[in-house]
Amino acid sequence: MIVPHPSSALIGLRLLADETRWKLITALRDSDWQVAELVTATGLAQNLVSYHLNMLRQAGLVNAHRSDADGRVIYYSLHLAALEALLAQVGHELALPEPTVPPLPPVTVAFLCRANSARSQMAEGWLRALSGGQVGVLSAGTHPQPIHRLAIAVMAKAGAPIDQQVAKPIDAILDQKPQVIVTVCDIAREECPVWPESARHIHWSIPDPVAVTGTNEEQYAAFVAVRDELRERVRGLLALLPRWFNVQ
Repeated sequence: MIVPHPSSALIGLRLLADETRWKLITALRDSDWQVAELVTATGLAQNLVSYHLNMLRQAGLVNAHRSDADGRVIYYSLHLAALEALLAQVGHELALPEPTVPPLPPVTVAFLCRANSARSQMAEGWLRALSGGQVGVLSAGTHPQPIHRLAIAVMAKAGAPIDQQVAKPIDAILDQKPQVIVTVCDIAREECPVWPESARHIHWSIPDPVAVTGTNEEQYAAFVAVRDELRERVRGLLALLPRWFNVQ
């Protein structure tokens, strides 16, 4: 069995995850320090400080500079560019969302849930808004119901209106041949019809805000929570689409 080598991002994360090294990095984020000053600032033993500083130096995350005033004194500092590069590598390997939307492939995504009255409609609205219309998007339900008034209200509040969208059965979108199928409720995942093998199927287990009972404020809060979770999920999907469909 061939064991793959850990990625550079994983090696870097292992390095940062150590509590002692994290204390040193945190201290060096504020200022350059000598070893004795780091001992005082962190409360760590000098041998530990020296050992872990050496590890961070070997990884290229910490620099050492001899004092211009006294060459016997060494100041340690963070290599910020190296830290940024490490975090960028982590983001690249996990396809984390970026502040700006990357170039997107000309694909169609379909969001499915049971009623097509809330979750799938909000996901459709977010993908249309966040992609700037670059990605085709549909939604449908196994047992469609009218769009819930609170779904319309919370999306309007967020600047991604869905009041022009309509609920529809899955049969109504079968001929659209979406390349990505996203089920946003567990029931729909079990009831979803068989789609072509060429479509990529993913599932988001999103709680049903319609099922929440209580005061008007509690119901509204449930829709807001789902709206915000779907926004983050859609942002993550937008970061994955170029990788899935080989966009350079």
